[in-house]
Amino acid sequence: MSAGSGLDELLRDGHYAAKQIFCRDRLIAWSHRRRFETGLELARRFRGERLLDYGCGDGTFLAMLEASGAAPEEAIGAELDAFQVTDCQRRFRSTGVRFVAISELDASEHRERYDAIMCMEVLEHVVDVDAVIDRLWRLLAGGGTLMVSVPVETGLPLVLKQVARRIAGWRGIGDYPGTSPYTPAEYRASVFAGSRQHLDRPVYAGATPYHDHKGFNWMALAERLRRRFVIDETIASPIAWLRPRLATQVWFVARKRANC
Repeated sequence: MSAGSGLDELLRDGHYAAKQIFCRDRLIAWSHRRRFETGLELARRFRGERLLDYGCGDGTFLAMLEASGAAPEEAIGAELDAFQVTDCQRRFRSTGVRFVAISELDASEHRERYDAIMCMEVLEHVVDVDAVIDRLWRLLAGGGTLMVSVPVETGLPLVLKQVARRIAGWRGIGDYPGTSPYTPAEYRASVFAGSRQHLDRPVYAGATPYHDHKGFNWMALAERLRRRFVIDETIASPIAWLRPRLATQVWFVARKRANC
């Protein structure tokens, strides 16, 4: 990923960028940067079209896309958190990106409007994930492409991640001290998880109830996506030639099913 110093300075003000791509831990920063690089490579296919970043967070991805020379004709970021929407509108007011609250997407003007929808590291936190998948289907134009990135929290990657999180927590890096612990039985179920949901996931209260990463199963999500979409590509990240079962993140590239 190439980003000029001016862009880096702008991004460093973002809540998520500060603890992800600019994390003090080089391994964590590299892993997140590779995820964004994969997203940029996929999004370049939609230069000159309409792109929505669903759950855009602090706007990091859209800012990088605008600076990449492959900007879409229309780029919109949508977020649940009103503070994030306002902050993005302020920080990126000189760019061509527009930011809205997710609730605004239910207006008829957004139905089937987007040629591409990016949804990065969002669905693992959603409690009513089927409702969000249905909304993404409604927003995507016929022939459009959905690109979803989620973490791998099963198999060997889970064990390695939990070790890295524990070490990061000891060092005071990121939010990792708050990651839910696993019992030995939960570890065993997660390491050998199949395509069915293997754990009851903890739900945390907030303005909108949410999950942390514990118990997330990317294979079970793929099955739920297939109700509404055809998955054409499954891409491992941060190293593409690794199969998803050995990766820390996975991407789904999908097209909407007709008349679902």
